[in-house]
Amino acid sequence: MLHKINDAVEFIRSKSTLQPRIGITLGSGLSSFAESVDVECSIPYSDIPHFFPPSVAGHPGQLILGNIGSNPVAILQGRIHFYEGHSLQEVVFPTRVLGKLGVDVLVLTNAAGGLNAKMQPGHFMIIEDHLNLTGNNPLIGPNMEELGVRFPDMSEPYDRKLISLLEKVMIQHKVPFSKGVYCGVTGPTYETAAEIKYMAQLGGGAVGMSTVPETIAAKHMGLKVCGISCVTNLGTGLSPNPISHDEVKEIGKRVEKEFSLFLKDFVEQI
Repeated sequence: MLHKINDAVEFIRSKSTLQPRIGITLGSGLSSFAESVDVECSIPYSDIPHFFPPSVAGHPGQLILGNIGSNPVAILQGRIHFYEGHSLQEVVFPTRVLGKLGVDVLVLTNAAGGLNAKMQPGHFMIIEDHLNLTGNNPLIGPNMEELGVRFPDMSEPYDRKLISLLEKVMIQHKVPFSKGVYCGVTGPTYETAAEIKYMAQLGGGAVGMSTVPETIAAKHMGLKVCGISCVTNLGTGLSPNPISHDEVKEIGKRVEKEFSLFLKDFVEQI
């Protein structure tokens, strides 16, 4: 795996001399944030060694290198998921590559289902912690000592200082948000009403099919992580309407302007 990571890093560095400090992963329906970047270079995933193009609508599949304010950034415009048939090691491969490119802060965004009836589609949740309900872990197997220790500490998976800064920025932008625990599941089915109740009883605030493996891989490499969920729907049983991916994309499009504004401001202040 390490030689594959190095292959990808070498290829990317052959296309750009930019040294990114902040990495950003854009989730379903949130890819338009890339328009906020002073772009130096854009590379399709299909061109990067060992990257897989996403198969899900709303994930364009490009690596964008550029600047937001004075901060050099690397943006993953879309991600692959475990439910697409990839191993978790493949799912977190782009995260590993960002770490090897020199990123020390990773901002993970996603579309998620709300677990509280008081949430509204289009609201945001700052991720304070997570529940790994996938029954899997991207670190299973031989440990790559060059990347991190065998048993990484997860007492602070989401950096408290970044959470505090993001909260301040969102208040300034008058963005409706909450803070809570993200429940990571495999998908691709949406959750049953019983599962939604179960996760809420465990203390979950939102549920989605990404982010947790990437956070684990990033923490393994010693990166600081910040997570933001866009609540695109209420979980099954909390809303009378069936859930669809079209709804996820529609809500993402509806909030893309305010999402881009507060995230750009946040990144500039990191």
